Amino acid sequence: MAILVIGAASAACGSEGGSGSATSGRPTIVVTTSVWGDIVGEAIGDIADVEVIVPVGADPHDFAPSARQADTMAGADLLVVNGLGLEAGMTDVIDRVAESGTPVFVIADSVPALDADPHLWMDPTRAATALAALGTRIGDVPGIDRPSLDAAIAAQVGALGALDGELEATLATVPPERRVLITSHDSFGYFADRYGFEVVGSLIPSNTTGASPSAAGLERLATAIRERDLPAIFTESTRSGQLAEALAAEVGRPVEIVELFTDSLGSPGSGADSYQGFLTVDAQRIAAALT
Repeated sequence: MAILVIGAASAACGSEGGSGSATSGRPTIVVTTSVWGDIVGEAIGDIADVEVIVPVGADPHDFAPSARQADTMAGADLLVVNGLGLEAGMTDVIDRVAESGTPVFVIADSVPALDADPHLWMDPTRAATALAALGTRIGDVPGIDRPSLDAAIAAQVGALGALDGELEATLATVPPERRVLITSHDSFGYFADRYGFEVVGSLIPSNTTGASPSAAGLERLATAIRERDLPAIFTESTRSGQLAEALAAEVGRPVEIVELFTDSLGSPGSGADSYQGFLTVDAQRIAAALT
């Protein structure tokens, strides 16, 4: 499997070439985020070169690609983007790339959305639906071995189904009355919808991370924690934990602050450096905090 991150990290590993097809002769699929990059790479990394734009640990909501990254996107045989405003800092580049004739696949167009929430990958069954649709589109890319592609996509869709079952089993220990989340921003809607949780609020009440919190909003969350005896506040690996700490102090009693992964994979060795690991770690930490 060949997955290359095109960014600051790529210079460190000595990659100075253009698209993967220029060096390997295989088609190049360029994916905006590390999460979708791993999903796609696990499926087709032996069939095409998969390159990722947003580095691990970076927030895709506000990430702005460099000139080199924009060239990589334009040179793709297929550019894969999430859509629904997730890549707000890349919108102009994506639009220019599409206008230049580079094929663009928008993942959100293939999956039913919840209130324009872009965090589709937080439900692996939706990720499987999107991957199947993407596989059909990749089959039209020149140079793709279609039989191998179909088999690889089917295998990865099956793996995502198995992951869904594993997450459900992990979360089964959380009783119904404890299936309540307070998160950094509105990123757990699909997860909550799939696994029977209620999101009572977020530190940043928005689907993006560019919005601002309010004192009144934090007080409402503190009240909810007290009234419902909630044990934890869930933060995100791509965001500072300062707001969560302020909210915990406002509650006036010990509240656990638990870091989860949402918008980016974790670093190597974190256990969350793959899509499967990412959601497994999240489910394990949620279950441990709420059980």
